[in-house]
Amino acid sequence: MRAVQVTALTGPDDVGVADVEDPGAGAGRVVIDVHAAGVTFPDVLLTRGQYQIKPDLPFVPGSEIAGTVRSAPEGSGFSPGDRVAAFPAFGGFAERAAVDPAMVFPLPDGMSYAAGAGLPMNYLTVHFGLVRRGRLRAGETVLVQGAAGGVGTAAVQLARALGARVIAVVSSDAKAETSRRAGAHETVPAEGFRSAVAALTDGRGVDVVVDPVGGDRFTDSLRSLAPEGRMLVIGFTGGEIPTVKVNRLLLNNIEVVGVGWGAFWLPRPAYLREQWDDLMPHLEAGRLDPLLGATYPLDGAAEALRELDERRARGKVVLTVR
Repeated sequence: MRAVQVTALTGPDDVGVADVEDPGAGAGRVVIDVHAAGVTFPDVLLTRGQYQIKPDLPFVPGSEIAGTVRSAPEGSGFSPGDRVAAFPAFGGFAERAAVDPAMVFPLPDGMSYAAGAGLPMNYLTVHFGLVRRGRLRAGETVLVQGAAGGVGTAAVQLARALGARVIAVVSSDAKAETSRRAGAHETVPAEGFRSAVAALTDGRGVDVVVDPVGGDRFTDSLRSLAPEGRMLVIGFTGGEIPTVKVNRLLLNNIEVVGVGWGAFWLPRPAYLREQWDDLMPHLEAGRLDPLLGATYPLDGAAEALRELDERRARGKVVLTVR
């Protein structure tokens, strides 16, 4: 079968498509004919060996897929022909993937495969962040950094679906439009966002900040929190890992909260299906529907990865496989 391979840790430019061994009906695995695969920032890091997990070369990246079940073990709850999304961890940028049943999820009938491929990592990450780590309540206000990317648009949609007011931080007018399409109530430019947020909240600030960016926005995000606000640290697409002077946390009783979704579910994989079941009513009602950005064929994987690497993405970047 055809698959995208990383053969050297030199970045997206050297990623290519090769013929690799079919995964077959591996013991205890659900084999999926992949129709679409989501592209994530960890995939970019993997091409440089900068992700915390470092598979041996060569390897097939790709941690989000959607497609149809080709075969499934007895008792898995899946049957050939079922429409599914899945989180294979690796191996998703391929024509077929073999996935642990705990990481396979039913896809609503009305959702496209491309949209389904945009769900597993981003939406389960922000669900863990907003619900479990952030303790978001209806009526609160959420500020989303990087609100036009895959994680950002997922956070905008889920926060709104949970009854929050959503303010999106964006770096261009085009990205502001993307965030509004995702459901943001207001958008503010990245330059000077702190004062804009203060004006929108009558000086109170926001209850939760979702931050997949890090970098030089971090301190002003902290300063934008209302008393007892929570800052959710999801990632560092801005490059720099910021530091915090902990005396700032005392001033308004605010929290900096790590959102290590993977670290949480790895010892308890059944949690993934619990999350999916919690999201399912929102998926079926259309309140959660990944905002798709650029789509590329399998042969265009290098360009898809570059789009994320260069922070050009608006919405979810997807590879269409069949």
